[in-house]
Amino acid sequence: MLKRRTKKLEDLLLERNLITSDQLQQAVRESQTTGEDVGKILVRLGYISEEDLLQALADHLEIPFISLNDYEPDENVLKLLPSNIASQLLVLPLFEIHDVLTVAVKDPHDVEAIDTVRRLTGKQVEPVLATEKEIRQAIAQYYGMAVEVRESLDEVIQTIEAETVEEEDNLRPAEDLRQLAEDAPVVKLVNLILAQAIRDKASDIHIEPEEDFLRVRFRIDGILHEVFTPPKQLQSAIISRIKILSEMDIAETRVPQDGRFRIRLDNREVDLRVSTLPTAYGENIVIRVLDRSNVLLNIEDLGFTPDNRRLFEEMLGAAYGIILVTGPTGSGKTTTLYSALNYLNSIQKNIITIEDPIEYRLKMIRQSQVNPKAGMTFASGLRAILRQDPDIIMVGEIRDSETANIAVQAALTGHLVLSTLHTNDAVGALTRLEEMGIEPFLVGTAAVGVIAQRLVRKICDRCKEPYEPNPGLLRRLGLKPNKKLVFYRGRGCGACKGTGYRGRTGIYEILKVDDKIRELIIENASAEKLRAEALRSGMKPLKYDGILKAMQGVTTIEEVMRVTNID
Repeated sequence: MLKRRTKKLEDLLLERNLITSDQLQQAVRESQTTGEDVGKILVRLGYISEEDLLQALADHLEIPFISLNDYEPDENVLKLLPSNIASQLLVLPLFEIHDVLTVAVKDPHDVEAIDTVRRLTGKQVEPVLATEKEIRQAIAQYYGMAVEVRESLDEVIQTIEAETVEEEDNLRPAEDLRQLAEDAPVVKLVNLILAQAIRDKASDIHIEPEEDFLRVRFRIDGILHEVFTPPKQLQSAIISRIKILSEMDIAETRVPQDGRFRIRLDNREVDLRVSTLPTAYGENIVIRVLDRSNVLLNIEDLGFTPDNRRLFEEMLGAAYGIILVTGPTGSGKTTTLYSALNYLNSIQKNIITIEDPIEYRLKMIRQSQVNPKAGMTFASGLRAILRQDPDIIMVGEIRDSETANIAVQAALTGHLVLSTLHTNDAVGALTRLEEMGIEPFLVGTAAVGVIAQRLVRKICDRCKEPYEPNPGLLRRLGLKPNKKLVFYRGRGCGACKGTGYRGRTGIYEILKVDDKIRELIIENASAEKLRAEALRSGMKPLKYDGILKAMQGVTTIEEVMRVTNID
């Protein structure tokens, strides 16, 4: 039960010097006119933070004020209250002890909300205070979109039941598709899918037509997860809505299309890049989510060990030459390049890029987009950049011999060039340039260094626990079973949606080209000799960096094995 104190909350705020008498009087006058709570007025006017107000209110009522970041709600308790009710009332069930249900609320005086929870759950309710922002985020995180999506699906089905849905998409008039896609329930459903993907920090949204249904999957931390499967009759409506947002031709379903659009969610803008592909059961759509608030643009956030970070920064300090970042698709190469550009960016430097596509806009850096239809390729764009008096050039990817040759020539004529290649390890990038027709002495002279990288999933902090790996697993990693070695894994919880992982970090192999390596390159030494010399001079392999992060409790040994292809 809430306890009422003889001292007023306003007096407590004044005693703690959180507000002044003039500020309080202004809020009281406004409250008398509008009927709005004095505390809310003080927060709205910026005289006090919501956290300070709630902490004072919690002390005043003698109830706890908590941060939901420190709590993991009991999954069984969450089931006691439907997500639509939790969202409507802005309350979050946390745990139950002896039929007493502890619930996070933003307003302890909202008796109606507390009574509703008591009635629906059949439990006694003990409120604790939390900020409205944290409650909203937790509801989105722990409940997901299941109930809202089901409600929207029902609305959409009812909307289009009377229409002819048996027609093939490419036979339906464009105006019918447009009208269907702009119905309110369809708009709401697509918005829910996009919003949930962004809140789940998905990098991609897959909308995949099957013979009898439509599948929606999110790629989270590099792994695809099925979200829900709407019925087949919603396929035209959902796909058409996304194509309209992306400014594509909704009547054309026989050829691939590309588009993009931007949405605003939780006070941040998110770019969405859309690709369609005709398949046997309809157009497949993949949406790349480019959330600027999630991108890591600082070198210290990439996951380098102190030694590797020092090596990388030494390489970036070169006056000229070429630095390559290598790894498979989805290994974070572009993020590493952007972080490097951010590190190098200054008013004294002219930095220009040629990219396909431009994923994130960087201040003060001239970024240009590849456009083959207009004759703007990596090679032609790079030639044009060299006429723009650059100090530093970033080439999104070296794909062909022509681009490789121009990039190396630029590196040899006083420019620092950063680019990517698709090879499995650091040494492979050097030999790949030779395979593209670049003379070994040019590669040896131009190369500053190579970074090979992969992304590993990080263990969820909320459910992290120590465990003893299988001894055979350790031996395959080259480790001797030792009870002093402590490894960790995620148990699986609501925060990580049962996966045991939350977020990603990089593991790296950095080859800095020194005099001995340069000599071997010019002598056209084999990849084996180059790698042996690199290891002798101190290069740490990808596997080593991964094992180190597993031993530090950042990731699991299973995850290291997955991304480094250790059998």
